[in-house]
Amino acid sequence: MKHFKFVIKGHDYEVEVKRFEDSLAEIEVNGTLYEVEVQAEKRASKTPTLVRKEVPRARDAHVIRKDAAIHQVKAPLPGIIMQVLVKDGDMVKRGDKLLVYEAMKMENNLVAERDGKVKNLKVMPGDSILQDDLLLEIE
Repeated sequence: MKHFKFVIKGHDYEVEVKRFEDSLAEIEVNGTLYEVEVQAEKRASKTPTLVRKEVPRARDAHVIRKDAAIHQVKAPLPGIIMQVLVKDGDMVKRGDKLLVYEAMKMENNLVAERDGKVKNLKVMPGDSILQDDLLLEIE
């Protein structure tokens, strides 16, 4: 495993650590096998341990709420809106282009993830957006 050479009071020792588990080590010193117990000081960590409480699940978590019918379309990346292809009240189908934006020097199309009616359009061409900004809602 690991080899060491020691000089103690003028005597040379060749030590090989064969196995090390928990506080027991099996070592070979100049060809003789020894099993030794390693005593080490346990140092307390100066970094505090973060303990989080368990979040209780709501009993009605499986119930569909009224506001769940509204789908929020958020910006996947920061960028600039180049073109808005829909307006409030437009009906869209899944896969329809909603807008074009520039992110990381590339033009990206944002498409509808579901069928519905465009509601609450929040952006115009030229607007700067950040990741997770609300762009529009589809109901």
